[in-house]
Amino acid sequence: MTTTTAVGGSTPRLGDTAPDFEADSTQGKIRFHDWIGDSWAILFSHPKDFTPVCTTELGYVGKLMPEFQKRNVKVAGLSIDAVDSHAGWVKDIEETQNAKVTYPIIADPDRKVANLYGMMHPSHDEVFTVRTVFVIDPKKKIRLMITYPQTCGRNFDEILRVIDSLQLTDKHSVATPVNWKHGEDVIITPAVSNEDAQKKFPGFKTIKPYLRTTPQPK
Repeated sequence: MTTTTAVGGSTPRLGDTAPDFEADSTQGKIRFHDWIGDSWAILFSHPKDFTPVCTTELGYVGKLMPEFQKRNVKVAGLSIDAVDSHAGWVKDIEETQNAKVTYPIIADPDRKVANLYGMMHPSHDEVFTVRTVFVIDPKKKIRLMITYPQTCGRNFDEILRVIDSLQLTDKHSVATPVNWKHGEDVIITPAVSNEDAQKKFPGFKTIKPYLRTTPQPK
């Protein structure tokens, strides 16, 4: 039998503290904030177990785990089914996707976490969770929210790219341009004067007074 205790209020938004909760998972009971610790975290939901699109997603995330670990990112899936069901699904995922599921899948049979995070799909009479991704930083702040339709598989390469951008821009006074990838030039934020930019980013390029670029800081 699974239990879920949720603590929080209304549906969170970007910049809000991610609601804390306690729930069973395929790796035992999780207290969400304690589980995150000093890491970044991804929480991504699934409508229910044994669904085809999510099976491919969970397998791909398993293959990406070394990349997430390099970036100090923990990953947790969530579905409305119970832990026993999750365990059976994991076997199918590993068999069909040739990938190990080494991260926890949270059980949410009473939908408390789904409601806490605003994951309930309005057109399914509160039966299915929408397929949402939350990226949460070490301060437990929500930094990214993406919701996908049930027929479209999520792009976890894009989520990895966003994490690269967030971690870089948290450390330096820069922003990342359209389609930016790790190692490419970045944009100096408008708050940085040209004088300060010359000290921080010597040799930066001015395309327009409001558009200045520089190689990615190391």
